Amino acid sequence: MYGARTAEQQELAATVRKLLQDRGSEADLRRAMESSEGYDHELARVMAQQIGLHGLVIPEEYGGLGAGFVDLCAVLEEMGRALLCGPFFSSVVLFAGALLAARNDDACREWLPGIATGETVGTLAITEDREGWDEDSIQLAARHDGAGYRLAGRKRHVLDGAIADVLVVAGRLPEGVGLFVVDGGADIERTPEDVLDPTRRQATVQFRDTPAQLLAGPGDGWPVLRRVLDRAAVALAAEQVGGAERVLEMAVGYASTRQQFGRPIGSFQAIKHKCADMLVAVESARSAARFAADAVDADDPEQDMLAALAKSVCSTAYSACATENIQIHGGIGFTWEHPAQLFYKRAKSSEVQFGSPAHHRSVLARRVPALSGAGQIIS
Repeated sequence: MYGARTAEQQELAATVRKLLQDRGSEADLRRAMESSEGYDHELARVMAQQIGLHGLVIPEEYGGLGAGFVDLCAVLEEMGRALLCGPFFSSVVLFAGALLAARNDDACREWLPGIATGETVGTLAITEDREGWDEDSIQLAARHDGAGYRLAGRKRHVLDGAIADVLVVAGRLPEGVGLFVVDGGADIERTPEDVLDPTRRQATVQFRDTPAQLLAGPGDGWPVLRRVLDRAAVALAAEQVGGAERVLEMAVGYASTRQQFGRPIGSFQAIKHKCADMLVAVESARSAARFAADAVDADDPEQDMLAALAKSVCSTAYSACATENIQIHGGIGFTWEHPAQLFYKRAKSSEVQFGSPAHHRSVLARRVPALSGAGQIIS
């Protein structure tokens, strides 16, 4: 049944939550996000090599565990609760996801074992100066060069682009969009970006006639990338659910203990309404994200529509809950010392990643007439 978790998935989520509670306190989080590379290497090693999280959805023939996408989303919910810093999403969801979607065995054998052990950091470079998430927005120039290819241009907002050992890059050949693998040691210039969310690093990457290997050619490049982006949207939606759930807990906890006029502020009707609205938003988001994740595992033909629905609903819910959490906390919620502002920044940053709610609603709007014509009911 879509949306229901198995006992094994619940146990996996509990294991990850315990790890991140023990090794991912607020103090640990702040140390990690302020470090030179932006994450805790020892925690990443434990996640990859002791628990196997980095190899969770990588097939066994490439050094992974061969688990399902729903299992990955269960883990991402917990990472969202903890505001995990580090290149897990970029390496596992984006880079490994692109290699697996392209079904390029040579590239998978070369790079995925390192992703599974956590020794390799990978990422996916998509957006450019002309920001967008459609095929026309990809203009970085690619050209044939003997047995390989060359890339020229720049990519912006590349997750963990400053530390990636290898990148999958979307570029444009004369025949159309292709995907290319670029070794991080090649001739590229990386510039860390000033971003709203200090827990998730981004960079601008400049390619200067950089050598690259073809991952998916013009006939397959955009369909593969579209599939990767749909799955990334669902994965991010799962992470957003975890974050929204955590800020709801923070708000309720504070409202239960903060006293005004001799009584907890949670007893006041205005605060009750805020918390109730947050709960409805969190549960709605959870349903949308888990339904979409199950659709991915089932290879549901409507998974692209469900991905757009999940990303729209979860982005809106997380931003709303993070905002209300600050409001309920009052003055302290606006300060750097309080974690509420970190969740708010992650919420607003994630809201536009892989397309804003408005973008995904437009995707849904284009899909509705086709579904209605087929006799399906959209409620």
